[in-house]
Amino acid sequence: MFFIWVGNAQIINQPIAPTNPNGIKILHSDFIDKNQNEIPGAIIFTGNVQVQHNGVLINCNKAYHYTDEDYVKAFGNVVLNQGDTIVMNSRYAEYNGKTLQAFATGNVNLRSPDSNLTTDTIYFDRNKQEAFYRSWGTILNKENTLKSKSGRYYINNKKYVFKTAVTVVNPQVTIKTNNLEFYDNSGHSYVYGPSTITSKENVIYTENGFYDTKNDVGRLLDKSNIVYNNRKVEGDIINYDRKKNFAKATNNVKITDTINNMIATGHYAEVYRNIGGTKKDSMFITKKALVKTLVEKDTMYLHGKKILVTGPQEDRTIRAFNNVRFFKTDMSGKCDSIHSNNKTQLTKLIGRPVIWNADNQMTGDVIHLIGNNKTEKLDSLKILNNAFLIQKDTIDEDNFNQVKGQFLYGKFRDNKLYEVDLIKNTEKIYFMYNDENEMVGIDKGVSSSINMQLENNKILEITSFKQILSDTYPDKEFPKNARRLRGFIWRIDEKINTIEDIFPAEEKTIDEKVKIETKKKEKEEKKPMTVLKETTDYGKKVGSKKEKVKSKKQ
Repeated sequence: MFFIWVGNAQIINQPIAPTNPNGIKILHSDFIDKNQNEIPGAIIFTGNVQVQHNGVLINCNKAYHYTDEDYVKAFGNVVLNQGDTIVMNSRYAEYNGKTLQAFATGNVNLRSPDSNLTTDTIYFDRNKQEAFYRSWGTILNKENTLKSKSGRYYINNKKYVFKTAVTVVNPQVTIKTNNLEFYDNSGHSYVYGPSTITSKENVIYTENGFYDTKNDVGRLLDKSNIVYNNRKVEGDIINYDRKKNFAKATNNVKITDTINNMIATGHYAEVYRNIGGTKKDSMFITKKALVKTLVEKDTMYLHGKKILVTGPQEDRTIRAFNNVRFFKTDMSGKCDSIHSNNKTQLTKLIGRPVIWNADNQMTGDVIHLIGNNKTEKLDSLKILNNAFLIQKDTIDEDNFNQVKGQFLYGKFRDNKLYEVDLIKNTEKIYFMYNDENEMVGIDKGVSSSINMQLENNKILEITSFKQILSDTYPDKEFPKNARRLRGFIWRIDEKINTIEDIFPAEEKTIDEKVKIETKKKEKEEKKPMTVLKETTDYGKKVGSKKEKVKSKKQ
């Protein structure tokens, strides 16, 4: 070794070999001082100091090297470089060659290929390849800025872990939680415990979820929901795509629309939210699907195997398909499919439709219910082709008042039929009673049209018009087999009397399976979401097709 003495100091031109061949090496220093009176047990290196140990290079202005302990204290413009994994800058640092522990303080900056951490103090364990801080820190990760009181960085996994309050901010969303795993190479975030993800479009709440800050997609579990301006989506599992304004929810799904006074439930739903409010705004729900709408201080329940809601709030259309059923306190019905629009206030029942209004049953090929936009009440109905109205006799249960024709037009007052007109090829059978409820005759006839007046859903009078052929028969002279008009079908066994009646058996079976699954999960120990394959495989090179073919042949 060549050196030049300058008092007690010497200039180093060659590395000083450690007594331990695996120990810390001083690669360079402008000056060296061996004065043990000042720093007992240490050699003092000053000026452009370079320290090397087991893949780590430390640069600083001054260093104390405790050779026996294999320990270094570094001062001024300290830079710790561990290959291509991290670079750490600080005003002061310590490094232990035996335990591979490092400590840095004073404007500390830890850089990885994908992030930059700034804090006051960092502890670095090279054995575990972990760095942690407890003195508030800010992490810059491309467009993301993370701030927290404490955190830990797992270098090999390229993962930050936070167990105290942490905020992630980027131009699209803000994530707030007390428990976060953040992968700085992929921008993938895993939250656990009460957490929010806020954007200008909505607010997401979850207690166990994943969010990709690069692609703005998420997967949410455990008591999660998405709140838009006027809509809330809840479900056991929610998959979300912010760029597409799309959410998909599974099991125990609930969608609340405050503007339209509507609540939809089921076990699978897809929601597309168009920010512009165009007709692309939509919701699809199935698996025990139910839409509840507030109508005139009453609730209308609608079920179909599939329900689709489209359009903005001022022009919203509800379509339901396959075994459609609806129920409210004063009306219920069934059909194959239904189409309802709140702008036109027109509801179409298609495919073997039937409506029960009190004791009245109405059927036909197609039924239209028309509402009033001003009063928001049911105004009228139309039955197109094969219109048939049946009313059970309140005195004799074997008798039914019946009218039929090609078309039927009915008017409602306070949700009760008060007038009905039948047009073309009309027929009637009407049982007439006196004030003592004694039958005075049975009116049977045909005509061009019929007008009916009702009160409290009961027929008061029936009037026939044009081409009238009608007779009144005494009860005893009118045979039982003639008391039904052609096409008479009393479908009372199909009537929806309660909310539970609205669901077919197969829909209830689906619901029971989900309930069993839900109870099973509730008993399981709560734990954070398992890291997704797309996170663990992020950045990995996929082998070529040729390589895959070769491996199969082998």
